[in-house]
Amino acid sequence: MKRLNYLLSFLFVLTPFLGFGQNSDVEMADVMQANGKIYVVIAVLGVVLAGILIYLISIDRKVKDLENKRKS
Repeated sequence: MKRLNYLLSFLFVLTPFLGFGQNSDVEMADVMQANGKIYVVIAVLGVVLAGILIYLISIDRKVKDLENKRKS
């Protein structure tokens, strides 16, 4: 249940940015999209964000284990 809450809160935070940049006048973005490199940038960002999320979840589990050991 907590994982679902984490996922939903993460999606709600990112929702306003999904439509951002659709009508951009940024020349660099147009060049990267024309060359196909924009997909590499998106993939790298996705991997980095997924890594941070996994790291935070693992830290949360370790803290919970320490709290449970301290209580008992």
